Amino acid sequence: MTAQILVCGAGIVGLSTALALARRQQRVTLLAPRAQLAPAEPDVYHPRVYAISPASQRFLAQLGIWDAIPEARLTPVRGMEIYGDGDGRVELKAWQAAHEQLAWIVESGEIERVLLQAVRMFGIPWIEARATGWRPGEIETDAGQRIAAELFIGADGAASPLRTAAGLKHEARSYGDIGLVVHLDAELPHHGAALQWFRDDGVLALLPLPDTRDGSQVSMVWSMREAQARELLALPAEEQAAQLERRLQEASQQRLGRLRVRSRLHGFPLTLEQSQPVAPGIALVGDAAHRLHPLAGQGLNMGLGDVEALARVIAGREPYR
Repeated sequence: MTAQILVCGAGIVGLSTALALARRQQRVTLLAPRAQLAPAEPDVYHPRVYAISPASQRFLAQLGIWDAIPEARLTPVRGMEIYGDGDGRVELKAWQAAHEQLAWIVESGEIERVLLQAVRMFGIPWIEARATGWRPGEIETDAGQRIAAELFIGADGAASPLRTAAGLKHEARSYGDIGLVVHLDAELPHHGAALQWFRDDGVLALLPLPDTRDGSQVSMVWSMREAQARELLALPAEEQAAQLERRLQEASQQRLGRLRVRSRLHGFPLTLEQSQPVAPGIALVGDAAHRLHPLAGQGLNMGLGDVEALARVIAGREPYR
């Protein structure tokens, strides 16, 4: 089998890459297992949420998918409050920069859902397999296929099989933290403010989400020291929720009143990673190319920036055949 451009990976970055190239009249094919997304439910939110920057919002709008995300699942960030040592505090407001919002908080699942719809609408070919081997100009899959292409794009995540198969240089260093993620009911309204505390035990962030029938809701991202996080993750569910709520009461200084756990607690190791981004016939984007601490919320935004730049370069190159 032969393709002009083969995109490995079908997460947000992979789907965006395929769509951006297809919209620029490039012949592109996706290589990845198909994701099965459960239908969205009222008051049930995907555990992973992203802070989408204005630049990323404009790019998603250019792809034609931003307006397809249900408005009820979007939360504009109209301000930020950052707390440091002692009484240290920085407050940012969107109106100070003559904007209506600083960013938008969006669920991972909602972005993927509209991207999948757009990929189907454009009729982008999709091979349901994973890369297992590579040699210049050809890839091998776990289904036993050999696929030739002019360009292979690795959008297949931090553990990128394409990057590994191609032997591209990759460096990783642990931050010594685990990112704890959970959704919370808040006693007080968040008014569209993103809150962040820099503490000895890590960085705590509370991100605004749409209200539920139980009231105000926020998403917690706590970059907690590894030993403490693992102790918390190992607790039975009820004891875990009670202990987390006690810690949040002290750490958040009751800024949003009492906080109650409303979803399952997830944890993932935090690492700083950098890969060789390009080689003859290969380009890496998103987590396959780089990964950094989530405290600034720039991981996905950097990945979408990769996609936008790569699509522009590919579509603008001079023909050589």
